[in-house]
Amino acid sequence: MAFQRNQDAANFVVNGKKIVGVALNYMCAVKARNVPVPTEPVVFLKPTTSYLLEGCPIVLPKVFTKVAYEVELGVVIGSRCKNVSKADAMQYVGGYCLALDLTAQCNLTAARAKGGSWTLGKGFDTSTPVSRFIPMDAIDDPHTLPLWLKVNGEIKQSGCTADLIFKVPDIISYVSKYMTLEPNDLILTGTPHGSEPFKAGDVIDCGLADLATMHFKVKGE
Repeated sequence: MAFQRNQDAANFVVNGKKIVGVALNYMCAVKARNVPVPTEPVVFLKPTTSYLLEGCPIVLPKVFTKVAYEVELGVVIGSRCKNVSKADAMQYVGGYCLALDLTAQCNLTAARAKGGSWTLGKGFDTSTPVSRFIPMDAIDDPHTLPLWLKVNGEIKQSGCTADLIFKVPDIISYVSKYMTLEPNDLILTGTPHGSEPFKAGDVIDCGLADLATMHFKVKGE
């Protein structure tokens, strides 16, 4: 069943069943890291308990020593879909949001070295701050949107969704081959180059075109 398209952020945060993330999905990030361009989306999952709405602080877990920011376009699924073609994929988008995919780089570095899971480094509490819901009709083309992020007033990330390696239809089609996407599920589409660690006491501001901005204070656990 599709949701009502005039929902606000609280609805997809409360009702969503999963968060699907895509890693290494900006060409600028691939070039900066000097790594091969992915031939298919690199997908991971985050629990919905990681959601954070504006007005609450980002909390850095004491078990992590190095947590980085990643500003992203979020895609909110509008209706249930499985085995969707790229041509039909946008029919299943309900809307969008601005999002942060906070990442414990200390944990992921160790996990990659051992071939382990990314779950703890991606899914900790407050690791998915999100903006209000952005209706589908507010965005003509999700692949022409500037993204930016500042820490303590200094610009750290600046990019555009035109640089996405796998576009929104590519991601929906690919993920839906393996798992059913349901109303209020969120897809995090990846982050531009410039992701770096931040610390307790910092202030993070970010934005998506003229559609949404977010402001978060950071504290330690």
